[in-house]
Amino acid sequence: MQYEITTEGLHGSRGVARVKTYGEVLRQYEFHLGGKSADAKGKPSGKQTFGLLRRRHVRVERIIYIGKESNRLEETEAGIIHSPESVYTEYPDTRRDEWQTRILPILQKIPIAILKRFSGRSRSMLVRTLAGTSRPRRKNRQLLKSILHQLGMI
Repeated sequence: MQYEITTEGLHGSRGVARVKTYGEVLRQYEFHLGGKSADAKGKPSGKQTFGLLRRRHVRVERIIYIGKESNRLEETEAGIIHSPESVYTEYPDTRRDEWQTRILPILQKIPIAILKRFSGRSRSMLVRTLAGTSRPRRKNRQLLKSILHQLGMI
């Protein structure tokens, strides 16, 4: 299939793709945000930033292992699929996931009676969860996490 290109108008049409001119690209580049650079106060640099820039600091919150394989590569490249979750396979590392490293340690500090009252879940389920012998279903993990939000603990 062949397409025509144009630099006129705001967008193309069926069979005609709108492309940027070199001038448009250069004008946009002049004022683009510097994602890797920070101003003197450590904030992301922008249009009005001047002076010596420095590197922004990065804090890793979590690591997600994903597979490069995709059964729907052609659909992704064509733009039919927009959600990465529907294409990539995640390989969770339970030693590093948020539940194990952040949520469960906070939950273990809360008395079971309080968790039972807020969650409406059984005492036995909560005991197994807090002991680490059972990992709750996703819905229950989300519920317990929301309780921590309600209590102002995260």
